[in-house]
Amino acid sequence: MTAGREQLPHLILLSAADWEDYELLDSGRGAKLERYGPYRVIRPEAQAMWQAASPEREWNSAHLVFHGDEDAAERGWEIKKAVEPRWKMRYKHLTFWSQPTPFRHLGVFPEQADHWDWIGDRIRSVKREVRVLNLFGYTGIATLAAAAAGAAVTHVDASKKAVAWARDNQALSGLSGKPIRWIVDDALKFVQREERRGAVYDGFILDPPKFGRGPKGELWKLEESLPTLLHHLKGIRSSAPLFVVLTVYALRISATAISSALRDWAGGGTITAGETVLVDRSAQHTLSTSVFARWAADKPVEKTQSQSDIMIS
Repeated sequence: MTAGREQLPHLILLSAADWEDYELLDSGRGAKLERYGPYRVIRPEAQAMWQAASPEREWNSAHLVFHGDEDAAERGWEIKKAVEPRWKMRYKHLTFWSQPTPFRHLGVFPEQADHWDWIGDRIRSVKREVRVLNLFGYTGIATLAAAAAGAAVTHVDASKKAVAWARDNQALSGLSGKPIRWIVDDALKFVQREERRGAVYDGFILDPPKFGRGPKGELWKLEESLPTLLHHLKGIRSSAPLFVVLTVYALRISATAISSALRDWAGGGTITAGETVLVDRSAQHTLSTSVFARWAADKPVEKTQSQSDIMIS
């Protein structure tokens, strides 16, 4: 490689193959047909620029259809067949609630399941206490995966409803005894306060929106706010950091861009980046859902007592 040129990340397509309660049944013509637990759901999908593989009767079997994309003035769910207000879903040892939301989501992003497994593996790979910070934590499935693996987790989200949903998922998964702090706050402001307090973390999970507002109207714009957030995360990084997972759903952001941002943040270690994807039942189409970058320490450090960081709560 030419001296001075940035090392390119290993770009991959990341799919989650171990689901039983979720399935991408088909996709095409700007939409996707999915199974969430016992229910079939149709949602808009701009990436599905091909013809659907399944016959119309498959699509007509849907229980729920979401009309309108994220920019539409009018959008919402059409109930085709009766569904419960919310229902249980499982991924391996985790159990959580799924339900329709006004933003076309159902409380779980199935394509992120590989992240949950990877986070658990990183935590179990070391014989020491691991502190994890999950920002923009939503309904908390990544938080629960980290806690189940033995980490002490701080979960931050600007939405009281999302945090309440995440706590319900904690109880449903039988993890109420695990050390999880649930925080309703603006992600950047929380990190800045933790930096002033001298708090430190070994792992970071970031799933920032393209645009959003904090509990007190704090403005988040991905392209402007993410570099600032990563800068302040350096101030709460432990002396033996273990991992970072960064997932971005903004279509204009590339995997190369966010992997470069993590490389600046980390300095060393190994970065893997690419796209999270869903493969439909026919295996004819691979649907890209987001870009991601993951950083891991090359050799996880086993801290001694004298090396331990002090966390001020």
